[in-house]
Amino acid sequence: MPPETPRDYVVGYGKPPLHTRFQKGRSGNPNGRPRGRKNMSTLLSDALNGSVIVVENGRRKKITKREAIVTQLVNKSASADLKATQIVLAMLRDVESQADGSADPAPLTEADQQIIRRIQARLRGEDG
Repeated sequence: MPPETPRDYVVGYGKPPLHTRFQKGRSGNPNGRPRGRKNMSTLLSDALNGSVIVVENGRRKKITKREAIVTQLVNKSASADLKATQIVLAMLRDVESQADGSADPAPLTEADQQIIRRIQARLRGEDG
C-alpha cells in the first residue's frame, strides 16, 4: 500500500488534518509539570532521610533526621510528657496494625450479631 499523500488523504474520525497534528519532538502540553519537580511527599521524605550528627554516650554518631525525631519523641515520652506519650502510642498502634496486615476488622452484620447473642446466651445457661 503506497503512503498517503496530502492529495488522497481523507480527513475524518481519528484522522485529523496533517497540518494540525503534533509535530515530532514537540510536546502536546508545553506548560505541563516540569521534569524533576518534586511533590510534597517526596520533599518531606528527602528531608527526613537527611543525616545529622548527634552525640550519644560521649561519641559522635551520624543518624537520619527521622531517627532523631523518633528518639527524641520516645525520650520525652519516657520523661512523662503526656503529649509525647500520646503521639508515641498512636504511632505504635499504626505500626502494629500495619504489621498485622489489616487495619480494621470487617464490621459485623446483623446475622453475625444474632449468632454472638445466641452463643452468649448458651454460655450463660439461658434458653434462647
